[in-house]
Amino acid sequence: MLACSAVKADSLDPDLIFRKSTTFNVLTPNDKLAVYGVDDPIVEGVACHYTAPEKGGVSGALGLAEQTSDISLACRQYGPIKFKEKFSQGDVVFSERRSIFFKKMQIVRGCDAKRNILVYMTYSDKLVEGSPKNSTSSVPVAPWGNSGDVPRCSDYLR
Repeated sequence: MLACSAVKADSLDPDLIFRKSTTFNVLTPNDKLAVYGVDDPIVEGVACHYTAPEKGGVSGALGLAEQTSDISLACRQYGPIKFKEKFSQGDVVFSERRSIFFKKMQIVRGCDAKRNILVYMTYSDKLVEGSPKNSTSSVPVAPWGNSGDVPRCSDYLR
């Protein structure tokens, strides 16, 4: 099922929230920071936002630039949390290519069963050499509105 979840995660397009230029290039696109939003496909009521650098210049314009691994992450509860199915620690929530070959960024999910907190981590991996750069965000599974029912993330672990 992990492979199925990863395929599902790959097919989702993130929502572009906004971009800001970080360097000016005269004849080619600027280097930018872009903020995107994604919903957790298994956990309803949780969204993650990540900021990723996007290289400009000629290689960026042609889609040939290898993007850096400096990605920040923040995940939050925005409604009642409902688990749609069971999941494994480290299941992929979202992934996207960061270069034309071999490098991709992933957002993965885990459950801190002791504290009933969902933990999300983003990192980049590469076929030969990945990056230790990463970012982590946590979402306490809490009641929403008048709902007194709080699911336990540990109940949905495989």
